Amino acid sequence: MALPPMRAVTSTSNPVLSNNFWSNIPGYETMSYEGTMQKIGVLFGITILTALVTVSVGMSGDFGLMMLLTMIGGIGGFITVLVMIFSRPKNPAPGAIMYALFEGMFVGGFSFAYESAYSGIILQAGLGTVCIIGVMYFLWSAKIIKATPAFQATIISLTMAIAALYVISFVLSIFTTVGVPFLHSSGPLGILVTLFILGVASFNLILDFHFIERGINNNSPKTGEWWAAFGLLVTVIWVYVEMVRLLSKIRNQ
Repeated sequence: MALPPMRAVTSTSNPVLSNNFWSNIPGYETMSYEGTMQKIGVLFGITILTALVTVSVGMSGDFGLMMLLTMIGGIGGFITVLVMIFSRPKNPAPGAIMYALFEGMFVGGFSFAYESAYSGIILQAGLGTVCIIGVMYFLWSAKIIKATPAFQATIISLTMAIAALYVISFVLSIFTTVGVPFLHSSGPLGILVTLFILGVASFNLILDFHFIERGINNNSPKTGEWWAAFGLLVTVIWVYVEMVRLLSKIRNQ
Protein backbone atom coordinates (compact mmCIF):
# COMPACT_ATOMS: atom_id res chain seq x y z
CA MET A 1 0.00 0.00 0.00
CA ALA A 2 1.47 3.31 -1.06
CA LEU A 3 2.16 5.91 1.55
CA PRO A 4 0.18 9.16 1.37
CA PRO A 5 2.02 12.10 -0.15
CA MET A 6 4.29 13.79 2.35
CA ARG A 7 3.57 17.33 3.32
CA ALA A 8 6.34 19.91 3.36
CA VAL A 9 8.44 19.88 6.52
CA THR A 10 9.18 23.14 8.28
CA SER A 11 12.57 24.49 7.31
CA THR A 12 15.54 24.77 9.62
CA SER A 13 18.77 26.71 9.58
CA ASN A 14 20.70 23.48 9.95
CA PRO A 15 21.90 22.82 6.37
CA VAL A 16 21.70 19.06 6.96
CA LEU A 17 18.02 19.21 7.89
CA SER A 18 16.79 21.38 5.05
CA ASN A 19 13.22 21.63 3.87
CA ASN A 20 13.49 20.03 0.45
CA PHE A 21 15.13 16.64 0.82
CA TRP A 22 12.50 14.48 2.51
CA SER A 23 10.83 13.50 -0.73
CA ASN A 24 14.12 12.10 -2.03
CA ILE A 25 14.60 9.70 0.87
CA PRO A 26 13.52 6.19 -0.20
CA GLY A 27 11.85 3.63 2.02
CA TYR A 28 8.50 2.26 3.18
CA GLU A 29 8.94 2.25 6.95
CA THR A 30 8.44 5.63 8.55
CA MET A 31 10.35 7.58 11.17
CA SER A 32 9.63 7.03 14.85
CA TYR A 33 10.82 8.66 18.06
CA GLU A 34 12.32 5.37 19.21
CA GLY A 35 14.22 4.83 15.98
CA THR A 36 15.45 8.42 15.90
CA MET A 37 16.68 8.21 19.49
CA GLN A 38 18.52 4.97 18.68
CA LYS A 39 20.31 6.61 15.75
CA ILE A 40 21.16 9.64 17.91
CA GLY A 41 22.59 7.31 20.54
CA VAL A 42 24.71 5.48 17.96
CA LEU A 43 26.21 8.65 16.46
CA PHE A 44 26.85 10.36 19.77
CA GLY A 45 28.35 7.16 21.17
CA ILE A 46 30.75 6.88 18.22
CA THR A 47 31.73 10.54 18.57
CA ILE A 48 32.45 10.23 22.29
CA LEU A 49 34.36 6.97 21.90
CA THR A 50 36.52 8.34 19.09
CA ALA A 51 37.15 11.52 21.09
CA LEU A 52 38.34 9.44 24.06
CA VAL A 53 40.70 7.50 21.82
CA THR A 54 42.19 10.75 20.49
CA VAL A 55 42.56 12.10 24.02
CA SER A 56 44.30 8.89 25.10
CA VAL A 57 46.81 9.39 22.30
CA GLY A 58 47.55 12.87 23.64
CA MET A 59 47.82 11.62 27.20
CA SER A 60 50.34 9.02 26.06
CA GLY A 61 52.60 11.88 25.01
CA ASP A 62 52.27 11.41 21.25
CA PHE A 63 51.20 15.00 20.57
CA GLY A 64 52.19 14.85 16.91
CA LEU A 65 49.81 11.96 16.23
CA MET A 66 47.07 13.62 18.25
CA MET A 67 47.37 16.84 16.26
CA LEU A 68 47.34 14.84 13.03
CA LEU A 69 44.16 13.05 14.11
CA THR A 70 42.61 16.38 15.10
CA MET A 71 43.43 17.94 11.73
CA ILE A 72 42.18 14.91 9.81
CA GLY A 73 39.01 14.93 11.90
CA GLY A 74 38.32 18.61 11.32
CA ILE A 75 38.93 18.50 7.57
CA GLY A 76 37.24 15.12 7.13
CA GLY A 77 34.18 16.21 9.09
CA PHE A 78 33.83 19.39 7.04
CA ILE A 79 34.14 17.49 3.75
CA THR A 80 31.67 14.84 4.93
CA VAL A 81 29.08 17.49 5.74
CA LEU A 82 29.45 19.03 2.30
CA VAL A 83 29.15 15.63 0.60
CA MET A 84 26.07 14.76 2.64
CA ILE A 85 24.41 18.10 1.96
CA PHE A 86 24.99 18.20 -1.79
CA SER A 87 24.79 14.50 -2.73
CA ARG A 88 21.86 13.51 -0.49
CA PRO A 89 22.79 9.79 -0.45
CA LYS A 90 19.91 7.32 -0.49
CA ASN A 91 21.45 5.63 2.54
CA PRO A 92 22.78 8.34 4.87
CA ALA A 93 23.99 5.92 7.56
CA PRO A 94 27.58 5.47 6.27
CA GLY A 95 28.09 9.22 5.86
CA ALA A 96 26.58 9.97 9.26
CA ILE A 97 28.80 7.39 10.94
CA MET A 98 31.85 8.69 9.08
CA TYR A 99 31.05 12.22 10.27
CA ALA A 100 30.77 10.98 13.86
CA LEU A 101 34.17 9.31 13.57
CA PHE A 102 35.82 12.42 12.12
CA GLU A 103 34.20 14.80 14.59
CA GLY A 104 35.20 12.54 17.47
CA MET A 105 38.81 12.89 16.38
CA PHE A 106 38.46 16.65 16.09
CA VAL A 107 36.57 17.15 19.36
CA GLY A 108 39.04 14.92 21.21
CA GLY A 109 42.09 16.90 20.12
CA PHE A 110 40.28 20.23 20.47
CA SER A 111 39.21 19.34 24.01
CA PHE A 112 42.68 18.08 24.98
CA ALA A 113 44.29 21.32 23.82
CA TYR A 114 41.88 23.53 25.75
CA GLU A 115 42.01 21.35 28.85
CA SER A 116 45.78 21.62 28.82
CA ALA A 117 45.53 25.39 28.75
CA TYR A 118 42.54 25.76 31.11
CA SER A 119 42.24 22.97 33.67
CA GLY A 120 38.65 21.84 34.21
CA ILE A 121 37.23 23.71 31.24
CA ILE A 122 36.06 20.61 29.36
CA LEU A 123 33.96 19.34 32.26
CA GLN A 124 32.40 22.78 32.57
CA ALA A 125 31.77 22.98 28.82
CA GLY A 126 30.32 19.47 28.72
CA LEU A 127 27.93 20.20 31.57
CA GLY A 128 27.05 23.53 29.99
CA THR A 129 26.26 21.86 26.68
CA VAL A 130 24.05 19.24 28.34
CA CYS A 131 22.22 21.98 30.24
CA ILE A 132 21.64 23.96 27.05
CA ILE A 133 20.24 20.90 25.29
CA GLY A 134 17.96 20.18 28.23
CA VAL A 135 16.75 23.76 28.54
CA MET A 136 16.11 24.10 24.80
CA TYR A 137 14.21 20.83 24.71
CA PHE A 138 12.08 21.91 27.66
CA LEU A 139 11.36 25.32 26.12
CA TRP A 140 10.39 23.64 22.86
CA SER A 141 8.34 20.78 24.28
CA ALA A 142 6.50 23.12 26.68
CA LYS A 143 5.78 25.44 23.72
CA ILE A 144 7.39 28.33 25.57
CA ILE A 145 9.44 28.93 22.43
CA LYS A 146 7.70 27.99 19.20
CA ALA A 147 9.39 27.55 15.85
CA THR A 148 7.18 30.08 14.12
CA PRO A 149 8.00 31.19 10.56
CA ALA A 150 9.36 34.49 11.90
CA PHE A 151 11.50 32.72 14.51
CA GLN A 152 12.85 30.33 11.89
CA ALA A 153 13.64 33.11 9.43
CA THR A 154 15.54 35.02 12.10
CA ILE A 155 17.65 32.06 13.22
CA ILE A 156 18.30 30.98 9.62
CA SER A 157 19.52 34.47 8.70
CA LEU A 158 21.75 34.75 11.77
CA THR A 159 23.21 31.28 11.22
CA MET A 160 24.07 32.07 7.62
CA ALA A 161 25.68 35.35 8.69
CA ILE A 162 27.77 33.59 11.34
CA ALA A 163 28.84 30.93 8.86
CA ALA A 164 29.94 33.64 6.43
CA LEU A 165 31.80 35.39 9.24
CA TYR A 166 33.77 32.26 10.08
CA VAL A 167 34.60 31.64 6.42
CA ILE A 168 35.86 35.22 6.06
CA SER A 169 37.89 34.85 9.25
CA PHE A 170 39.45 31.61 7.99
CA VAL A 171 40.35 33.10 4.60
CA LEU A 172 41.84 36.20 6.23
CA SER A 173 43.94 34.08 8.60
CA ILE A 174 45.45 32.23 5.63
CA PHE A 175 46.26 35.13 3.34
CA THR A 176 46.62 38.12 5.68
CA THR A 177 47.43 39.08 9.23
CA VAL A 178 44.07 40.82 9.58
CA GLY A 179 41.39 39.19 11.69
CA VAL A 180 37.65 39.70 12.13
CA PRO A 181 37.25 42.19 15.01
CA PHE A 182 36.25 40.67 18.36
CA LEU A 183 35.59 37.17 16.93
CA HIS A 184 38.60 35.64 18.68
CA SER A 185 39.50 38.34 21.18
CA SER A 186 39.03 37.80 24.92
CA GLY A 187 37.89 41.29 25.83
CA PRO A 188 34.34 42.17 26.89
CA LEU A 189 33.18 42.65 23.30
CA GLY A 190 34.82 39.39 22.26
CA ILE A 191 32.96 37.57 25.03
CA LEU A 192 29.68 39.16 23.96
CA VAL A 193 30.25 38.10 20.34
CA THR A 194 30.90 34.49 21.35
CA LEU A 195 27.94 34.54 23.75
CA PHE A 196 25.73 35.76 20.91
CA ILE A 197 26.99 33.01 18.59
CA LEU A 198 26.41 30.42 21.31
CA GLY A 199 22.86 31.71 21.67
CA VAL A 200 22.20 31.32 17.94
CA ALA A 201 23.64 27.81 18.00
CA SER A 202 21.41 26.95 20.95
CA PHE A 203 18.28 28.23 19.23
CA ASN A 204 19.12 26.00 16.29
CA LEU A 205 18.30 23.11 18.61
CA ILE A 206 14.71 24.40 18.80
CA LEU A 207 14.45 24.26 15.03
CA ASP A 208 16.03 20.80 14.91
CA PHE A 209 13.61 19.39 17.52
CA HIS A 210 10.71 20.91 15.64
CA PHE A 211 11.97 19.58 12.33
CA ILE A 212 12.33 16.05 13.71
CA GLU A 213 8.81 16.17 15.14
CA ARG A 214 7.37 17.28 11.81
CA GLY A 215 9.27 14.57 9.99
CA ILE A 216 7.79 11.93 12.28
CA ASN A 217 4.28 13.37 12.16
CA ASN A 218 4.42 13.51 8.36
CA ASN A 219 5.39 9.83 8.10
CA SER A 220 8.78 10.57 6.58
CA PRO A 221 10.77 7.50 5.45
CA LYS A 222 12.69 5.65 8.13
CA THR A 223 16.07 6.63 6.68
CA GLY A 224 15.16 10.12 7.87
CA GLU A 225 16.11 8.95 11.36
CA TRP A 226 19.75 8.94 10.28
CA TRP A 227 19.37 12.41 8.79
CA ALA A 228 17.79 13.66 11.99
CA ALA A 229 20.55 12.20 14.16
CA PHE A 230 23.23 13.52 11.82
CA GLY A 231 21.79 17.04 11.79
CA LEU A 232 21.38 17.13 15.55
CA LEU A 233 24.99 16.01 16.03
CA VAL A 234 26.17 18.87 13.82
CA THR A 235 24.32 21.39 15.99
CA VAL A 236 25.38 19.90 19.33
CA ILE A 237 29.06 19.93 18.33
CA TRP A 238 28.69 23.59 17.33
CA VAL A 239 27.15 24.39 20.73
CA TYR A 240 29.97 22.53 22.53
CA VAL A 241 32.74 24.26 20.58
CA GLU A 242 31.25 27.70 21.22
CA MET A 243 30.80 26.86 24.90
CA VAL A 244 34.49 25.97 25.19
CA ARG A 245 35.48 29.17 23.39
CA LEU A 246 33.26 31.26 25.66
CA LEU A 247 34.66 29.73 28.85
CA SER A 248 38.23 30.14 27.64
CA LYS A 249 37.64 33.84 26.95
CA ILE A 250 36.15 34.30 30.41
CA ARG A 251 39.16 32.53 31.94
CA ASN A 252 41.44 35.01 30.19
CA GLN A 253 39.89 37.95 32.01
